[in-house]
Amino acid sequence: MVPRAISRERADRIARSKHCSHCLEYSFKKVVVKPASTMQRDEFGAVWQVSRVCGVCGLDEELVLDADGEVIYTT
Repeated sequence: MVPRAISRERADRIARSKHCSHCLEYSFKKVVVKPASTMQRDEFGAVWQVSRVCGVCGLDEELVLDADGEVIYTT
């Protein structure tokens, strides 16, 4: 049996549970979860790309998640 990738809702919950890399707060005023690009899927095995804006310091950050919900990289 092939394991299924995490759902969009689970990806959103994981993204909100990771702190801001600048101010270390957990408050986000915007979180957008969308499928990973073809390049991210091919190169890193990514499933979800999350764009989020910190509600405290305003940092615009991107997380890329794999099928298990692990963060592959952050920009």
